[in-house]
Amino acid sequence: MQLNVVWKCARAAVVEITEDSVYHTENLWDIYINDEFYGKTDTVETYIDGLEPLTTYSIRYECSTNETNDNTADDLGNNNTETRNEAVTTVSGILVTDDETFTLNVRDFGAAGDGERDDTISIQAAIMSCPAHGRVLIPAGDYRIKNLFLTSGISLELAEGATLRARHDRENLAYLPDTVEGKPGAGYAGTNMLPMGRWEGEGMPMFCGILSGMAVHDVTVYGRGVIDGGANADDDNWWHDPKTIRIAARPRMIFLSDCERMDFAGITVRNSPSWNIHPVLSRDLGFWCLNVEGPKVSPNTDGLDPESCTNVTIKGCHFSVGDDCIAVKSGKIGMPRELRPACRNLLIDQCYMHDGHGSVVLGSEAAGGIRGLIARNCLFERTDRGLRIKTRRGRGKDSVYEAITFDHIRMDGVLTPFVVNSFYYCDVDGKTEYVQDRGPRPVDERTPKVASLIFNDIEATNCHAAATYITGLPESKVGRAEFHNVHVTYAQDAQPARPAMACGVEPMVRQGIIAQNVERLVLDDVTIDGQDGDELQLTNVDHVER
Repeated sequence: MQLNVVWKCARAAVVEITEDSVYHTENLWDIYINDEFYGKTDTVETYIDGLEPLTTYSIRYECSTNETNDNTADDLGNNNTETRNEAVTTVSGILVTDDETFTLNVRDFGAAGDGERDDTISIQAAIMSCPAHGRVLIPAGDYRIKNLFLTSGISLELAEGATLRARHDRENLAYLPDTVEGKPGAGYAGTNMLPMGRWEGEGMPMFCGILSGMAVHDVTVYGRGVIDGGANADDDNWWHDPKTIRIAARPRMIFLSDCERMDFAGITVRNSPSWNIHPVLSRDLGFWCLNVEGPKVSPNTDGLDPESCTNVTIKGCHFSVGDDCIAVKSGKIGMPRELRPACRNLLIDQCYMHDGHGSVVLGSEAAGGIRGLIARNCLFERTDRGLRIKTRRGRGKDSVYEAITFDHIRMDGVLTPFVVNSFYYCDVDGKTEYVQDRGPRPVDERTPKVASLIFNDIEATNCHAAATYITGLPESKVGRAEFHNVHVTYAQDAQPARPAMACGVEPMVRQGIIAQNVERLVLDDVTIDGQDGDELQLTNVDHVER
C-alpha cells in the first residue's frame, strides 16, 4: 500500500492510495499534511487543495483498526473474544507543487459575485489578462455569467463557495457556427476546415459552452466551486422540448475543441442544458475527482463525452446524470473523415456512477471508431445499463471498436449489466428498415464492427432484466466477447425492463446470457445465479468457449 500523487498543479493535487478497493476505501483515513491534520477521506482518489506554489509537502494517511484474538477459552470451554490494542496503519508520501507567476482576482476586475450583476466581462477580462503560468482566482460568491472562453497557459481556480451560474436567455447568448472552411492547410490537422459547433456527432451551430476552450493548450481548471447551468424542469427552458433546435443547439457546460494538455480537477458541474463536459478533437486530457450532477429527468445530460480524442484520463469522478454517465464517441459518417478520427487511449479509473441510463458507454455516434480503452475499478449503482456498447448500420466501416477492456467493476441495482446493441434506434433514421432489419445486409461503406471486448473480474448484484444482452449485426458479427470471473445475481423483486434500445426488444426479467451474431464468446468462470429459464440463449454464435 502506498500513496501516489496522480495529478498536481501549483495549489492542489489528487492523491491516490493503492489498495484493492473500488472508489471507496475499506477504512476511513485521516490525512495529515506536514504533520498537521487536514481532513478525512474514504475514497481511493482524494482532491487536496490549500497548498502554496513550489513547495514540498509531506502527506500522511492514518487509520485505526481494532485487532482481535478469538483463541481464548474459559473453564467451561466457551470461546471468548479478546480485543487487543488499537493498531494504526500509516502510509506516507511527498508532494512538490508547481510554480506560479501571478494571481489575478476577478474581484479586482469588477466582478461582483452577488448573484445579480452579469460578471461575464469582468471574469473574461481577468482570463485574457493572465500571463503564462498565472492563476485566475474566482473567490467565494455567486457569479452570473453568459459564456467564458479559456486562454492558453493559465490556471483557473473556482474556490470553495464560488458558483458560476449560467444565464439562459438564448436571444442574448453567443453561439458557434458550423465548421468553417478557409485556406488549404491552415485548418485542423492540415485541412482547410476549422471545427466549431458540434451536436451529437455532426457539425451544427451550437450555443457556446458555459466554459469553452477553442484550440487552447496547457490549461488547468480546478477548485471546490460549482458551475451551474441553470437548467431545470419547471421553466420553458433548455429541458423543454429538447429535440427542437431554437436558434442553435443547446450549449454544453464545458466544451473543448482542438485543445491539448487540459486538466479539470475537484469542481462540481450541475444542471447542464445538454451534455455536461464535451471535448472534441483534443489530446492529453485529465479529469480528476469531478462531481457531475443532474436529475434523472434531465434530457441528454451525458456526464462526460470524449469525442475523437486521444490520451484521456478520467479518474476519481462521481456521476449522477439524466443520460449516460461517460459516453465515448467519434462523430457520424456525414462528418468529413478528417474531423472524426478514432477515440484512442482512454483510461477510466476509480469512478462512481449512479442513476443514469448507462455507466460506461461506447457510441453510438462513433463513425471514426474507438481503439484502446480501459475502464477499471469502478462502481455502478442503479443505472439502466452498466457497460453499454451502442452501434448501428450507417456508422461506417471506420466505426471499429477494438482493444476494449473492462476490469474490476462492481455493480448494484443495474437493470442489465452488459449490453452490446448493434441495432440502436436513436436518430431520425434509427427505426428505418435498413437499420432495424435483423436479416443480413451487404457489407459496404456504412457497415460498422464491434471487434473485441474483454470483461474481467465483474460482480453485478440485484439485476433485473438480463445478465447480458449482446446483438451483433448478422453481416458484421461481434468479433470476440470474453467474460472472465463474472458473477451476476438478480434482485428479489426484479421488475421487467428492456435491456436495449432497439425495435422488437421487449421487456424481460431475470434472463441469463443472451447473445446473437457473435463470432467467439468466451465464458471463463462465469456464474449466473437465479435466472428464469436457460442460462444461455444463443443465436448465430459461431464458437463458445467455457
